[in-house]
Amino acid sequence: METTWTVEDIATLMDAWYPPATAETWDRVGLIVGNRARRVCRILLAVDPVAATVSQALDSGADMVLTHHPLYLRGTSFLPEDDPKGALVARLIRGDIALFNAHTNADIAHRGVAHALADLVGIQDQVPLEPVGEDRQGHPVGLGRVGSVEACTLGEFAGRVAAVLPASPHGLLVGGDEDALVRTVAVSGGAGDHFLARAREVGADVFLTADLRHHPASEHLEGGGPALLAGSHWATEWPWLPVLARRLREAARAAGVSVDVEVSTMVTEPWTSHRPTTGGHR
Repeated sequence: METTWTVEDIATLMDAWYPPATAETWDRVGLIVGNRARRVCRILLAVDPVAATVSQALDSGADMVLTHHPLYLRGTSFLPEDDPKGALVARLIRGDIALFNAHTNADIAHRGVAHALADLVGIQDQVPLEPVGEDRQGHPVGLGRVGSVEACTLGEFAGRVAAVLPASPHGLLVGGDEDALVRTVAVSGGAGDHFLARAREVGADVFLTADLRHHPASEHLEGGGPALLAGSHWATEWPWLPVLARRLREAARAAGVSVDVEVSTMVTEPWTSHRPTTGGHR
């Protein structure tokens, strides 16, 4: 008889890899919707729990969706279907699809979101940008990552990053002298302007993150840097999904379990296209 996982089995694995206790106190992580006893043959991985992701799960026959972002960060008392999130919950329940998320607990983890982004852009000897300790296997964990790269100019490094980040309307913004030498790189997937000072403290030559606001970024660069690379929130967190897919497939093989794991490549940024602005100054 073929061995299968249940929703509870997958939730247990995820909690072992990304312990809920390591999430930020404001965060909400874990099983959002679903029957823990539900048999799971197909899993869909995505960054965002949005309508398009649920449609993809329904179309692909997924039994469970694992996302990075939570559906709710604050309590809710009503789930009417004329509310986007209420409609999403109703569609999941009608489709008998479980929804689980790992957010800041996945951000800090070994083989987590920051680790995956650092690997993607070629950072060697990486350590957490803001350490919080070690996991049960002795791996250092914490928010962001910092380490070394093969020496190059900022312009060259920006080109490398642009070539490996997933394509999206946002693209990659560059702030700094593109002829400056880059040896040490700090990264933080998602919103990262609260790490600007920390990136400077650790001696980074460039900091790659997302959601940088105008004034903090401008003041940071005028204060001496490091240089800035700003991708989109979605694009800087998506690289974790293939890492998670490999972990799930490895665990399934080790357990003799048959499960299909799909990584969504659908861009779930709020933006749908990009236009260079070319107007004059008046």
